[in-house]
Amino acid sequence: MTGRGNGSPTRWFSFAFTGLAIAFLAAMVALFVWQSLPVWWHEGLGYLTGQRWYYRAEQFGALPMMFGTAMVAVIALALAAPVGIGAALFTAEILPARLRLAMKILIELLAGVPSVVYGLLGILYLRNWVYRGLTPFDPLSGDTLLTAGILLAVMILPTVMTLSDDALRGVPAAQRHAARGLGLTRAETVLGVTLPQALPGIVAALLLGLGRALGETIAVFLVVGRQDNQALSLRTIIEAGQTLTSKLGGSETNIAYGDPLHWAAMVGLGLILLATTVAVTLIGSWLAQRRPVCDA
Repeated sequence: MTGRGNGSPTRWFSFAFTGLAIAFLAAMVALFVWQSLPVWWHEGLGYLTGQRWYYRAEQFGALPMMFGTAMVAVIALALAAPVGIGAALFTAEILPARLRLAMKILIELLAGVPSVVYGLLGILYLRNWVYRGLTPFDPLSGDTLLTAGILLAVMILPTVMTLSDDALRGVPAAQRHAARGLGLTRAETVLGVTLPQALPGIVAALLLGLGRALGETIAVFLVVGRQDNQALSLRTIIEAGQTLTSKLGGSETNIAYGDPLHWAAMVGLGLILLATTVAVTLIGSWLAQRRPVCDA
């Protein structure tokens, strides 16, 4: 009885604050839906599929910005995934415990660097390197979707690495010992036993990293070029572009406030971004809960 009594306030506060968070999220979504209704009535599904954004002509097509967001996120994930998972395998399976902790702390320190600092480093160094690397393709500048993707890869690397490391360490040590006892080498044990069992946690790490990449604003804003109405082709990756976050972080948000239709279009971009980020994060969190629990 005493244990249950002591646990009741904790359980009550847990449910209360969880309910408060859910209610806040639901209220935010409802507000975004309500504020964006004018543009849905004006454009219909053309708001999602339209390729032209001219607010003075009351044309609002979000597809180029959705395309830019997807391209930047895919580039970031494609670069961060092999490095992050490889680093996690190295720390979890090869390094001794003390060195593993030191390495993990050093990588996690990258997550504490403000995004504006990453953006400034991108302006100072990364976009010049990208411009020189793309010289055979005659780019106009180094402010491209590719630049933003590379910068985001560095920013999401700590998330991918640390969560992948946790997933790998969550595989019971007894299964590693059993595999080695059957004559498997360390590499065969990792590939045949550890990785398959840690796969849900690794996928969760990638999805949570993707969620951060989708929602990053300042760093992307500084290096993406902010070019509206870009073409929907692979060539666009090495050209200036626009993402949902760079559009929302620009001056047009302030310009739109006095025009109900324009404001609804901007809020609609926020709704698309919110829905995508929440969906990816929830799936990643659900997969993270399914990873095995270490028993040794």
